[in-house]
Amino acid sequence: MILIVDFGSQYIQFIARRIRESKVYCEVYPFHKITEQLIEEFSPRGIILSGGPASVNDENAPKIPDWIFNLRVPILGICYGFQYMAHFFGGIVKKSDNREYGKAHLINIEDCILLNGACDFGCNQIWMSHGDVMTLCPKDFKIAGWSNRHPAVIINEKRKLYALQFHPEVAHTQDGVKILNNFIYKICGCLSDWTMRSFQDDAIAKIQNQVGDGSVISAISGGVDSSVSSTLIHKAIGNQITCVFVDNGLTRLGEVEQVEKSLRSLGMKLIIKDASDLFLKRLKGVVDPEKKRKVIGVTFIEVFKTVADGIGGAKFLGQGTLYPDVIESVTVFGGGTAPIKSHHNVGGLPAHMDMELVEPLRMLFKDEVRILGKELGIPDDILGRWPFPGPGLAIRIFSQEVTPYKLELCRKADAIFTQEVRKAGLYNKIWQGFAGIPPGRTVGVMGDERTYDYTFALRAVISTDGMTADAFEFPQGFINSVVTKIINEVPGLNRGYYDYTSKPPGTIEWE
Repeated sequence: MILIVDFGSQYIQFIARRIRESKVYCEVYPFHKITEQLIEEFSPRGIILSGGPASVNDENAPKIPDWIFNLRVPILGICYGFQYMAHFFGGIVKKSDNREYGKAHLINIEDCILLNGACDFGCNQIWMSHGDVMTLCPKDFKIAGWSNRHPAVIINEKRKLYALQFHPEVAHTQDGVKILNNFIYKICGCLSDWTMRSFQDDAIAKIQNQVGDGSVISAISGGVDSSVSSTLIHKAIGNQITCVFVDNGLTRLGEVEQVEKSLRSLGMKLIIKDASDLFLKRLKGVVDPEKKRKVIGVTFIEVFKTVADGIGGAKFLGQGTLYPDVIESVTVFGGGTAPIKSHHNVGGLPAHMDMELVEPLRMLFKDEVRILGKELGIPDDILGRWPFPGPGLAIRIFSQEVTPYKLELCRKADAIFTQEVRKAGLYNKIWQGFAGIPPGRTVGVMGDERTYDYTFALRAVISTDGMTADAFEFPQGFINSVVTKIINEVPGLNRGYYDYTSKPPGTIEWE
């Protein structure tokens, strides 16, 4: 396994994705969480130090324990990790007048195992993003490659220490994957034996060990994550699991019926709990999206506690929490910077709940979950569904109170949009799509009469793992026809928009 130390890199998940795509397991941990106990339990074959926004010369620069470099485990530093390694071993790192951002070229390459078979031909393009540079190479290291202006690769092959000033994990670096593979295979000696089948076997064993002969109630939404999570738990412990779908009144059109049909087809016990009135009552007057998420999360747990008590007091709660949920909810700097947004299923359970979480997908990305779902035999019509947020339509009614009327507008607009995308044969080309209701009304003209109605926003993105995304480019005229259809068929809406924002700088959902 490979341990990735996060110093706050904007590319941290790209590193993890590239390693896992090479069928080697890895996990990401913030720099301040690196302890002897973690290293002993994780037992990494190699360690990667990520980039980050800080300077090694800052008074409070991110640091890891000194003993890390005495583990006799190969270490690869990237960007800030390069500078950290150089600084730690006595090199000099200074702020540069000639910063490097974007495309550069790797030149004057020395023969070494890290670069073997990479950057042999062409322009050797690499991707830079740094303001500090190394001006003095540390003792016992040698410079194995330069950019147009500065040292770009340093190595100490005797101690198996390597560092890159550029980012091999991004697509803009030619042969970046080859360089990473040289590190994990040739230097660390990893095997390409991590697959969804091996993950499934390990996960089943962990679930069985955790649950024993206890009972699990599993939070189910009908989406990919909860369906795969529940199916995996069911495979591990059989009828010890009961799936519970809480109808919070914030679902898409026909969601409850579809969930019931899908889950019963998988042969699992299912309870549907209608708590829509309670959720809408709790959300009355709530406008801020973070407050909505917290209200929904607390209410969700309360309802589950009631259901659990009613079926014999299950001691375990199954959830489909994914790695991006965890990452976006936790800041690497432990409070120094704000997380992007909270997720209703991240952060543990309230102290008064005598239940333990079972989250078998917590370390997986969305595309990995879909691969696992295929291994488990889950039908494509479930695995191919667009992701749907846990707080549901509450966060698609942007910056305003959730009311039954606005929910109805949102449901109908979303259903028409989805239907038209399917008709055009585009559904499986899109990672996620939806319609949302922005605040405020606008003036319109319909049937020679003035209207003063709500607007709607359409969003569709392409992505691999949900960490980055680009707006989907629809064929010419598609959005015009969909907007017209929604306005004609949904009274109360008179104007539509299409959101072209990528992630970053935006997120996929508006809230």
